[in-house]
Amino acid sequence: MSAQTYEFQTETARLLELMIHSLYSNRDVFLRELVSNASDALDKRRFASVTEKSLQAEGELHIQLAVDKEARTLSISDNGIGMSREEVVANIGTIAKSGTKEFAELLKSKEKLDERPDLIGQFGVGFYSSFLVADKVTMVTRKAGESTASAWESTGEGSYAISDAERVEAGTTITLHLKKVDKDDGLQDYTDPWVVEALIRKYSDFVSYPIRMQKEQLATEENAEPTFADETLNSQKAIWTRPAADVSDEDYNEFYKHVSHDWVDPLDRVTTSMEGTFEAKALLFIPKKAPFDLYHRDMSKRGVQLYVKRVFIMDDCEELLPSYLRFVRGVVDSEDLPLNVSREVLQQNRQVRAIQKHLVKKIVDALLNLRKNRWDDYQIFWREFGPAVKEGLLMGPERNDKLLDLVVAESTKDVGLRSLADYLADMPEGREQIYYLSGTSIEAMRKSPHLEAFKKKGIEVLLFTDAVDEIWLQQNLKFQDKSFVSANRGELDIQDESSEEDKAKEDARSGELSGLLLAIRTKLQDEIKEVRLSKRLTDSAACLITDKGDMSPQMEQIMRASGQAMPPTKRILELNGEHPLIKAMEARFTANPSDPSLDSFSQLLHGQALLAEGGQLSNPAAFAEQLAELMVLAARPN
Repeated sequence: MSAQTYEFQTETARLLELMIHSLYSNRDVFLRELVSNASDALDKRRFASVTEKSLQAEGELHIQLAVDKEARTLSISDNGIGMSREEVVANIGTIAKSGTKEFAELLKSKEKLDERPDLIGQFGVGFYSSFLVADKVTMVTRKAGESTASAWESTGEGSYAISDAERVEAGTTITLHLKKVDKDDGLQDYTDPWVVEALIRKYSDFVSYPIRMQKEQLATEENAEPTFADETLNSQKAIWTRPAADVSDEDYNEFYKHVSHDWVDPLDRVTTSMEGTFEAKALLFIPKKAPFDLYHRDMSKRGVQLYVKRVFIMDDCEELLPSYLRFVRGVVDSEDLPLNVSREVLQQNRQVRAIQKHLVKKIVDALLNLRKNRWDDYQIFWREFGPAVKEGLLMGPERNDKLLDLVVAESTKDVGLRSLADYLADMPEGREQIYYLSGTSIEAMRKSPHLEAFKKKGIEVLLFTDAVDEIWLQQNLKFQDKSFVSANRGELDIQDESSEEDKAKEDARSGELSGLLLAIRTKLQDEIKEVRLSKRLTDSAACLITDKGDMSPQMEQIMRASGQAMPPTKRILELNGEHPLIKAMEARFTANPSDPSLDSFSQLLHGQALLAEGGQLSNPAAFAEQLAELMVLAARPN
């Protein structure tokens, strides 16, 4: 039969143009689409040959690639089910008519076998991605069980030609007549075997059939002339589809290194399956070391790769895990996850949210198990990824209980990291507060004046140093009905430690010093909002307190670092009424309320309190000058 020319159906010239130039954002995916179609054809033949032995292939089912640099062609061949002439017109000549989808519907209606082939194509448009890289596409196909073959050819401009052809065995060969290389336009040289191999390893590494290509072999003494031999490009090792008992730790670790590009073994792994209204498998890993960009939000990437029926769809799939678990590496492979037509964008729907919820639960459960049973490993994890996990405490109350179970911190007990459960286990009965202190340095906080009363009364205080702690600790969260209370915010009321006699002494002393307190407040009115006696201090003369509801200095710093102009918050100056310095100031004030040295003492007292908590002086030169003046007075002989 002579060649016949057909017009594509469904307003094709315009539709084909839109598909070629608008549907795909990355031209490299053309090879993924064609290999996926070939894999589907092999699945169909394998399935059909179960009941019709005559349809069995003579050799191994496989996909063969071939490049020709001189002719600038790339061919993709398979020995799959193939197509008849009528099927070519119906499936290739009608854009977005998917034979794969029809076959899947047929299988669904005829419940013949439990073992069904995994068919990748959904929309019937993957074939046309060929025109992203080719000026002309030819196809020769022969249906299994038939003796005749058909040739299809098109330049993608609105028409195609079909003619009779010859093919030795059933299957399909698609030949792309490639466009000229234009790296400025993102067009690679797809006749370069290394480029083709890299694309196969990226997109089709876990396709269950071997993908082969002839590659040049190294010269030997016996054979100095270049020789070529078939090499399998894909690993075919989708180990997440195999029972965990059949996979060794070494295999899991090698797979982790393959997908994460890390060079050390992971800290832990999570394997899980989702079954029911939808099916998906996941193999996830917790790394040992945080990547350098984990806490640079504009740079960091999420590590989960998305596959659909073992075909790579995208890296860093943000929809599958929340940002606070962005350190997790691994793969999620779905049987029927909804994608857009180009298979480059995951559509938001109830199924995606259900997968995310399932994965989050499994990861958090694995981390809880790590904390309870492998404490040394958990400490490694927390020091690397703890700040990221705590970001989850800002994302809604439904996650807080589980995530708070993961939180660990240093404490005034100085015994290493402590969990909130550990803290509660040692808490005296009747206390309702979890006391904490936040800052930038553990060592500085251990020496903080704010902790003096806690140390004296044996009350443990948790120490937090991450920037995110300043935010989540202000969210009024509760852990097992216990509230978080800051050691340096608001008025301190350690109820079970203060006797009535102590309170009466404090009130009396406050009355005695009321005049001095007012004088100091007047002298420091530009820096502070209040001066009062402290219930925190036992050794130091003074400390600065953030009033309840006000922004802490650390939070101000975070806001400024994000580019927001923040006016300084005035804080409360607390004084130790029993300290020798305060008693000396009291004596000077009683003798002469206008004593000019009280101004210098007040400024130095404020500066001292600021430095003690690791703060910065607004005018270091003035502070040094005042300090020198007082040192001169103290050094003079009587």
